[in-house]
Amino acid sequence: MLPPGKIPPEKLRELVFNHLGARGERVIIGADLGIDAAAIDFGSSILVASTDPITGAEKGIGFYAVHINANDVATFGAKPKWFLVSILLPEGADESLLTEIMRELHESASKLGVAIVGGHTEVTPGLERPIVVGTMLGEVEREKLVTSNGAKPGDAIIVTKWAGLEGTSIIASERSGELERAFGREFVEKARSFIEMISVVEDALTANEVGVHAMHDPTEGGIANGLHEMADAAGIGFRVYRERIPIREETLKICGFYNLDPLALISSGTLMIAAPKERVDAVVNALRRKGINAAVIGEFVEDPGVKVIVENGRERPLERPESDELWKVV
Repeated sequence: MLPPGKIPPEKLRELVFNHLGARGERVIIGADLGIDAAAIDFGSSILVASTDPITGAEKGIGFYAVHINANDVATFGAKPKWFLVSILLPEGADESLLTEIMRELHESASKLGVAIVGGHTEVTPGLERPIVVGTMLGEVEREKLVTSNGAKPGDAIIVTKWAGLEGTSIIASERSGELERAFGREFVEKARSFIEMISVVEDALTANEVGVHAMHDPTEGGIANGLHEMADAAGIGFRVYRERIPIREETLKICGFYNLDPLALISSGTLMIAAPKERVDAVVNALRRKGINAAVIGEFVEDPGVKVIVENGRERPLERPESDELWKVV
């Protein structure tokens, strides 16, 4: 039986990647492990496309749908421009639910300068909550294209903002009652507000202007899974340092309350960057000038068998999460 969350890599290879239809002559980057978008040759520019569903949240689902997909496109160095969306509503849903989802989609897309150009809407038997599936399209100049598989041995690993932002916001929204009893209303409202930091479009476009080798936004499985995805896509390993990974106090407290690992908690809002050593300071400084928190947490290494985290001076393997920590409470 397959576990909740992303399909394991070995099953993707076995069941998915050998059934991808005709080979597209203009496809520069297609489906592969750790690759969250496709790049298609359009002559002087590259079309970047990504699709993702929102399945773990109901509150703010339209907001998440736009920003999660925009993030994937931006990690390729592309500016998100066009969005298609499929909205699946549970039986018994009324018009107010659809109205709220469309309001969130409209406001989020407008903020990014994205046009919603099509989609599909239906009531679907068997659903317990709404599901929104988005497809984002963007453009980038050929020489500015960046991929998530371009990391090189010796590259520094930079992360923006803080780990677990999305998961913290979702849990604070879905479990607000018991968290308010434990930590107070002000604490919960602060944690819920982390949704406002979920976009990495500015992070990615800023870093790409300086020049980086790879970018990736860690979604399901958090920072831990994101590191594995970037390393596996490039055929290399990594070494990171636990004390360097930025995590908000609210995230640590919520994870402690539910016995969750913040490094394996869905982390949209964080951008992971592979930067050549000579550009690390320039990338970090460019991000900070935009008011974006940035930290160097480790480096990529040549040996693909080395995937480790250093904690309290001791090195241990950083395992790939079997599923996201979010599913333990939502």
